[in-house]
Amino acid sequence: MSWNRISRRRNVETRRIIATTSFRIVTLFAGLFILGGMVMTITSGLYSQSTMRQQIRREVENESHETFADAGVADVRHLLPVVQGLIEHEPGFHYLLQDSGQVIVAGNMLHLRPVPGERWLAWSHRLPKEINQDIVYGIGYRLDDGGYYFVGMDASPLTHLQRALWTTILWGIAGFGLIGVAGGLFLSNLILKWIETISRTARSIMQGDMSRRIPLRGTDDELDHLSESLNAMLDQNEYLIASLKQVSNDIAHDMRRPLARMRQNLERAIGAHGPSDTMHEQVECAIEDLDAALEIFSSLLKLAQLESGAWNNEMEPLDPARLLESVLEPYRSVIEDNGQRLETEIIPACPTVTGHPVLLRQAFSNLIENAVRHTPDQTTITATIMLSDKTITIEIADNGPGIPDEAMLRVFDRFVRLDTSRTHDGNGLGLTMVKAVVQLHRGTIVLSHNNPGVRCIVKLPIEI
Repeated sequence: MSWNRISRRRNVETRRIIATTSFRIVTLFAGLFILGGMVMTITSGLYSQSTMRQQIRREVENESHETFADAGVADVRHLLPVVQGLIEHEPGFHYLLQDSGQVIVAGNMLHLRPVPGERWLAWSHRLPKEINQDIVYGIGYRLDDGGYYFVGMDASPLTHLQRALWTTILWGIAGFGLIGVAGGLFLSNLILKWIETISRTARSIMQGDMSRRIPLRGTDDELDHLSESLNAMLDQNEYLIASLKQVSNDIAHDMRRPLARMRQNLERAIGAHGPSDTMHEQVECAIEDLDAALEIFSSLLKLAQLESGAWNNEMEPLDPARLLESVLEPYRSVIEDNGQRLETEIIPACPTVTGHPVLLRQAFSNLIENAVRHTPDQTTITATIMLSDKTITIEIADNGPGIPDEAMLRVFDRFVRLDTSRTHDGNGLGLTMVKAVVQLHRGTIVLSHNNPGVRCIVKLPIEI
């Protein structure tokens, strides 16, 4: 890589870091500015409330002191003319003068319990009962003759200020909540879309399309960088898988020729010896071993083609019920000769699926043949086709001896042969081939216990 290209890449990376950092700093300061504004508003409102409360208290105290100063003596008789005059000339204040028997002597308020000190009273104590429902702040005094004197004033400015402050706080909380919810929905929608894109790409890769990659959004942010890293990992995985498959294919392909020539030479050699010659028997055994090896190589090549999706372009609509019937027909006589019994349950009007008829026929034949070969006489073999939730379910089951739990998942691996099947011919690739065929058709295959026996369930998607 040239120094100019490295320099350009570093410049782009530097600009991206500066832009990202600047955006985060601006966002942080904007949030701090809004939060600081809210804190200042609340602090200012609380300070204004405290100032106004002190001002109201000071005015009430001053009014009280002036009243007692005008009366000269703190009793009902001396305060009565003063209070009556204040009621007429001081409409902004509220007065109440009660004697020792709590009988109202003068004032513009209703009866109060003779409680000394600061008091916050409801609007219902005022006379006349005004339309507004603001509270009254005042101070009560015990008089020398047992009477009670209360002086107060309208505290509506304080209540209005409190109401305005709480309104501001609630609107601020609502605004912050709305911004938070909107931002959260936007970010979650962005992340979920990106995750769904990754999921679709992963599903495509799982279905055999190893060339699929996560599309970039062009924003050059962290999500794009993560997508680039994942794409690089997928590129490396595709290269390694392709290399491994190529090695396996080359080995299987290149070994077939020398083995085939060896078989031809052995056939010529066996022609030069009589049937009674011991060499004749040994050569026949060697030819059988070579045939088994050639069959393994052919199966490996076909399995590699299945896993690479080589038959995707040869798919066609077909009837799985009719296909299964054609597979079962040659086995009916074999099953009857083995002392076994075949039961079928196939829906009459079966929806079509998109598939390869030769491959599906081979897969069904393999499942039927496994059930026939690995179960004793008196075994019942059932073949069923059902329709369930936009899928066709093909079930091949028997009531034979079954297979152990630990082998239930291993039977789909390559070259796996259970101990009970060692006496039969085979290379351990049959069920592996069946699984590859089912996956090529975007289906699933599962083995389970039939109690007794084994149940193989194949599900294929219906053509839409």
